[in-house]
Amino acid sequence: MLDALAALPFWQALLALFASAMVRSNGTYWVGRGAIAGWRRHRGEHGELTARAERLVSRFGPFAVTLSYLTVGIQTAIHLTAGVVRMPLRWYVPAAVVGSVVWAVLYATVGLAVVQAWVAAEAGSWWGLLVVALVVAGLVGWLVARRHSAAADAGTGTRSGAESSERPAPVESPAS
Repeated sequence: MLDALAALPFWQALLALFASAMVRSNGTYWVGRGAIAGWRRHRGEHGELTARAERLVSRFGPFAVTLSYLTVGIQTAIHLTAGVVRMPLRWYVPAAVVGSVVWAVLYATVGLAVVQAWVAAEAGSWWGLLVVALVVAGLVGWLVARRHSAAADAGTGTRSGAESSERPAPVESPAS
């Protein structure tokens, strides 16, 4: 399937990826919406807890939906939760469209190039192996630098150059 997608002109691959992201995320949203409808019909609403969750998703949900397309592993849970708490479609759909566009562009450019390099490496191409090795080395370097930075921050008691939260001792005035 990836070979067929990679063989398409860029704009067709982009549209195919966008459509697949929209179908998958909206399908998950509607599964969540249907599941909660059945739950409420048989168990009733959970009053304040349900209302609170709905308010939170109504307030922050669209950002979570859009950013979920940049994650691995939690994306489906976010879309399912958006459906469960019945995020209004006027917020969900635009957030899903923006996220799907971002995901499709990233996958159609960088994502497919990495997959093609990986396939070429598996087929014995030295160029493909070099690209995969560079990507892995870059990722490892980034993770090591991040861990080193976190360890250095923990040793100094500050975070990312932020000032210490300790307050200076108050100056006592001499008694008259």
